Amino acid sequence: MKVVAENRRARFDFEILETVEAGIMLTGPEAKSCRMGHVNLAGAYVSFRDGRAILKNASIAPYSFAARMPHEERRDRTMLLKGAELRKLTVRAEEKGLTVVPLAMHVGRFVKVELGIGRGRKKTDKRQHIREREVARKLKQTGDY
Repeated sequence: MKVVAENRRARFDFEILETVEAGIMLTGPEAKSCRMGHVNLAGAYVSFRDGRAILKNASIAPYSFAARMPHEERRDRTMLLKGAELRKLTVRAEEKGLTVVPLAMHVGRFVKVELGIGRGRKKTDKRQHIREREVARKLKQTGDY
């Protein structure tokens, strides 16, 4: 599957505990725009309403070759999950300090979204994460690993 969008900021802001892959309900022009890679997941999140998972604030640019009116870029989109997965995500999202964020969007035969259950990092945790990454990079460059 081809990765068309990645939410790199989410992996920095959240400690990802587990991931789930979900489908997404799109209109035809939206699906074509996704296949072209015109997707932005920055600032997107998942909320739960009426027993459904809803992707909010994800931007899918209007498809330029669409014959009819362009779609709304940041509309709410329903996620397609199995019942057990939906219940698990709902329960985990209600726990204190946990949230569900989209990590990446894949395109193959269908458009899929990788969702992550994450715990927010504090500023000190982010700094520690940056330090660890820099040390690993330096070790790899010098060959002393």
